[in-house]
Amino acid sequence: MLLIDDDGSKRTLPAFEALALARDRGLDLVEVAPTAVPPVCRILDYGKFKYEQAKKERDAHKHQKQAALREVRFKPKIGQHDIDVKKRVVEGLLAGGDKVKVSVMFRGREITHPEIGRELLLGISAKLKDVAIVERQPSMEGRFMNMYLAPVPAKQEPKVKTPRAPRPAAEAAPDTAIAAAFQAAEQGPAPDE
Repeated sequence: MLLIDDDGSKRTLPAFEALALARDRGLDLVEVAPTAVPPVCRILDYGKFKYEQAKKERDAHKHQKQAALREVRFKPKIGQHDIDVKKRVVEGLLAGGDKVKVSVMFRGREITHPEIGRELLLGISAKLKDVAIVERQPSMEGRFMNMYLAPVPAKQEPKVKTPRAPRPAAEAAPDTAIAAAFQAAEQGPAPDE
Protein backbone atom coordinates (compact mmCIF):
# COMPACT_ATOMS: atom_id res chain seq x y z
CA MET A 1 0.00 0.00 0.00
CA LEU A 2 1.06 3.59 -0.60
CA LEU A 3 1.55 5.36 2.72
CA ILE A 4 1.45 9.14 3.16
CA ASP A 5 3.28 9.94 6.37
CA ASP A 6 2.23 12.63 8.86
CA ASP A 7 4.97 14.90 7.47
CA GLY A 8 3.74 14.42 3.87
CA SER A 9 6.37 11.98 2.60
CA LYS A 10 5.20 9.03 0.49
CA ARG A 11 6.44 5.44 0.53
CA THR A 12 5.21 1.95 -0.21
CA LEU A 13 4.83 -0.41 2.77
CA PRO A 14 2.89 -3.56 3.63
CA ALA A 15 -0.28 -2.96 5.66
CA PHE A 16 1.00 -4.49 8.91
CA GLU A 17 4.16 -2.30 8.87
CA ALA A 18 2.11 0.85 8.22
CA LEU A 19 -0.21 -0.02 11.09
CA ALA A 20 2.73 -0.66 13.43
CA LEU A 21 4.32 2.66 12.39
CA ALA A 22 1.06 4.52 13.13
CA ARG A 23 0.73 2.86 16.54
CA ASP A 24 4.33 3.74 17.43
CA ARG A 25 3.63 7.42 16.75
CA GLY A 26 0.31 7.36 18.62
CA LEU A 27 -1.66 8.26 15.46
CA ASP A 28 -4.28 6.57 13.30
CA LEU A 29 -3.93 4.81 9.94
CA VAL A 30 -6.73 6.03 7.65
CA GLU A 31 -7.47 4.56 4.24
CA VAL A 32 -7.87 7.57 1.92
CA ALA A 33 -8.34 5.95 -1.50
CA PRO A 34 -9.35 2.28 -1.23
CA THR A 35 -10.01 1.85 -4.96
CA ALA A 36 -6.57 3.12 -6.05
CA VAL A 37 -3.90 0.64 -7.08
CA PRO A 38 -2.12 0.34 -4.67
CA PRO A 39 -4.56 1.55 -1.96
CA VAL A 40 -3.56 4.87 -0.38
CA CYS A 41 -3.41 5.23 3.41
CA ARG A 42 -2.46 8.17 5.56
CA ILE A 43 -1.07 8.47 9.10
CA LEU A 44 -2.88 11.23 10.99
CA ASP A 45 -4.76 12.10 14.17
CA TYR A 46 -8.29 11.15 13.11
CA GLY A 47 -10.06 13.13 15.86
CA LYS A 48 -8.19 16.30 14.93
CA PHE A 49 -8.88 15.64 11.23
CA LYS A 50 -12.65 15.30 11.82
CA TYR A 51 -12.66 18.46 13.97
CA GLU A 52 -10.91 20.48 11.25
CA GLN A 53 -13.32 19.14 8.59
CA ALA A 54 -16.33 20.16 10.69
CA LYS A 55 -14.77 23.59 11.29
CA LYS A 56 -14.27 24.11 7.54
CA GLU A 57 -17.90 23.17 6.88
CA ARG A 58 -19.14 25.59 9.56
CA ASP A 59 -17.04 28.38 8.07
CA ALA A 60 -18.36 27.63 4.59
CA HIS A 61 -21.98 27.75 5.82
CA LYS A 62 -21.35 30.95 7.76
CA HIS A 63 -21.19 33.02 4.58
CA GLN A 64 -24.29 31.50 2.98
CA LYS A 65 -27.70 33.07 3.43
CA GLN A 66 -30.63 30.71 3.73
CA ALA A 67 -33.72 31.95 1.93
CA ALA A 68 -36.49 31.70 4.50
CA LEU A 69 -40.08 31.03 3.53
CA ARG A 70 -42.29 33.80 4.92
CA GLU A 71 -46.09 33.91 4.78
CA VAL A 72 -48.50 36.80 4.25
CA ARG A 73 -52.21 36.04 4.67
CA PHE A 74 -55.19 37.68 3.05
CA LYS A 75 -58.94 37.15 3.41
CA PRO A 76 -61.41 37.30 0.53
CA LYS A 77 -63.23 40.36 1.96
CA ILE A 78 -60.12 42.57 2.16
CA GLY A 79 -60.18 46.26 1.26
CA GLN A 80 -57.99 47.86 -1.40
CA HIS A 81 -55.90 49.83 1.10
CA ASP A 82 -55.16 46.68 3.09
CA ILE A 83 -54.12 44.92 -0.13
CA ASP A 84 -51.68 47.75 -0.88
CA VAL A 85 -50.20 47.64 2.64
CA LYS A 86 -49.69 43.86 2.52
CA LYS A 87 -48.28 44.15 -1.01
CA ARG A 88 -45.59 46.48 0.36
CA VAL A 89 -44.86 43.94 3.12
CA VAL A 90 -44.40 41.23 0.48
CA GLU A 91 -42.10 43.55 -1.53
CA GLY A 92 -39.97 44.13 1.57
CA LEU A 93 -39.67 40.40 2.25
CA LEU A 94 -38.72 39.73 -1.37
CA ALA A 95 -36.14 42.55 -1.27
CA GLY A 96 -34.60 40.84 1.75
CA GLY A 97 -34.08 37.70 -0.34
CA ASP A 98 -36.84 35.60 1.24
CA LYS A 99 -39.42 33.52 -0.57
CA VAL A 100 -43.01 34.44 0.25
CA LYS A 101 -46.06 32.23 0.57
CA VAL A 102 -49.10 34.38 -0.17
CA SER A 103 -52.27 32.80 1.24
CA VAL A 104 -55.97 33.56 1.14
CA MET A 105 -57.81 32.11 4.13
CA PHE A 106 -61.44 31.17 3.57
CA ARG A 107 -63.85 31.03 6.51
CA GLY A 108 -67.31 29.52 6.57
CA ARG A 109 -69.23 29.88 3.33
CA GLU A 110 -66.45 31.91 1.70
CA ILE A 111 -64.92 28.62 0.54
CA THR A 112 -67.72 28.22 -2.00
CA HIS A 113 -66.19 31.11 -4.01
CA PRO A 114 -62.52 30.19 -4.59
CA GLU A 115 -62.46 32.37 -7.71
CA ILE A 116 -62.36 35.46 -5.44
CA GLY A 117 -59.16 34.20 -3.82
CA ARG A 118 -57.65 33.26 -7.18
CA GLU A 119 -58.34 36.76 -8.59
CA LEU A 120 -56.82 38.32 -5.47
CA LEU A 121 -53.63 36.25 -5.73
CA LEU A 122 -53.27 36.78 -9.47
CA GLY A 123 -53.75 40.54 -8.96
CA ILE A 124 -50.99 40.59 -6.36
CA SER A 125 -48.63 38.64 -8.62
CA ALA A 126 -49.39 41.07 -11.48
CA LYS A 127 -48.55 44.05 -9.24
CA LEU A 128 -45.28 42.40 -8.13
CA LYS A 129 -44.16 41.12 -11.54
CA ASP A 130 -41.10 43.43 -11.51
CA VAL A 131 -39.73 42.13 -8.19
CA ALA A 132 -41.09 38.57 -7.98
CA ILE A 133 -41.51 35.44 -10.01
CA VAL A 134 -44.31 32.99 -9.33
CA GLU A 135 -42.80 29.69 -8.23
CA ARG A 136 -46.15 27.96 -7.79
CA GLN A 137 -49.47 29.11 -9.18
CA PRO A 138 -52.47 29.53 -6.81
CA SER A 139 -53.80 26.20 -5.57
CA MET A 140 -56.24 25.12 -2.85
CA GLU A 141 -54.90 23.33 0.22
CA GLY A 142 -57.70 22.77 2.67
CA ARG A 143 -59.30 26.13 3.47
CA PHE A 144 -56.30 28.07 2.16
CA MET A 145 -55.41 29.07 -1.38
CA ASN A 146 -51.63 29.45 -1.62
CA MET A 147 -49.22 30.94 -4.11
CA TYR A 148 -45.43 30.96 -3.76
CA LEU A 149 -43.31 33.94 -4.87
CA ALA A 150 -39.52 34.17 -5.14
CA PRO A 151 -37.35 37.25 -5.67
CA VAL A 152 -36.25 37.97 -9.22
CA PRO A 153 -32.60 36.98 -9.56
CA ALA A 154 -30.28 39.94 -9.92
CA LYS A 155 -29.18 40.43 -13.50
CA GLN A 156 -25.49 40.29 -14.11
CA GLU A 157 -24.20 43.09 -16.21
CA PRO A 158 -22.99 41.84 -19.57
CA LYS A 159 -19.28 42.01 -20.16
CA VAL A 160 -18.30 44.82 -22.46
CA LYS A 161 -16.35 43.46 -25.39
CA THR A 162 -13.59 45.71 -26.61
CA PRO A 163 -12.89 45.44 -30.30
CA ARG A 164 -9.50 44.14 -31.29
CA ALA A 165 -7.01 46.47 -32.85
CA PRO A 166 -6.60 45.84 -36.57
CA ARG A 167 -3.54 43.88 -37.54
CA PRO A 168 -0.78 45.92 -39.11
CA ALA A 169 -0.35 45.27 -42.79
CA ALA A 170 2.61 42.99 -43.17
CA GLU A 171 4.81 44.03 -46.04
CA ALA A 172 7.00 41.01 -45.52
CA ALA A 173 6.57 37.70 -47.25
CA PRO A 174 2.98 36.40 -47.20
CA ASP A 175 2.29 33.65 -44.68
CA THR A 176 0.14 31.41 -46.92
CA ALA A 177 0.33 30.22 -50.50
CA ILE A 178 -2.99 31.88 -51.36
CA ALA A 179 -1.79 35.23 -50.01
CA ALA A 180 1.40 34.86 -52.09
CA ALA A 181 -0.68 34.19 -55.20
CA PHE A 182 -2.83 37.28 -54.60
CA GLN A 183 0.24 39.42 -54.00
CA ALA A 184 1.84 38.19 -57.19
CA ALA A 185 -1.36 38.88 -59.15
CA GLU A 186 -1.49 42.47 -57.83
CA GLN A 187 2.09 43.18 -58.94
CA GLY A 188 1.38 42.07 -62.46
CA PRO A 189 3.39 39.83 -64.78
CA ALA A 190 7.11 39.47 -64.21
CA PRO A 191 9.27 41.49 -66.66
CA ASP A 192 11.05 39.53 -69.40
CA GLU A 193 14.79 39.28 -69.05
